[in-house]
Amino acid sequence: MSHDATCIFCKIVEGKIPAKKVYEDEDILAFHDINPWAPVHILIIPKRHITSMVDVGPAEQALLGKMMAVSPRLMLELGVTNGYRHLINTGADGRQEVMHLHLHVMGGPRPWLKG
Repeated sequence: MSHDATCIFCKIVEGKIPAKKVYEDEDILAFHDINPWAPVHILIIPKRHITSMVDVGPAEQALLGKMMAVSPRLMLELGVTNGYRHLINTGADGRQEVMHLHLHVMGGPRPWLKG
């Protein structure tokens, strides 16, 4: 499994940095965002280091599908029943802050502070 020793999300995957996890399997990890934009804001990441959507190809199709498919169950488990938003930022111009592919899933009562 590839990883980047300087990447904060790789460190979370390795257990070197704590996170409030909501889901984990052999391929992906989901945890609460430490700087939430909504009442419920989780990040779903691949366990292997993929920098951004720019680096995604046909080989990652199942992985990205899994990331999307697990999100409805997680949001329901977290009490979000009236809708939610998916967001993937890509690159500096796309406002990606951590250079490890991650899916934001945000929900809960509006108004949201930032989003």
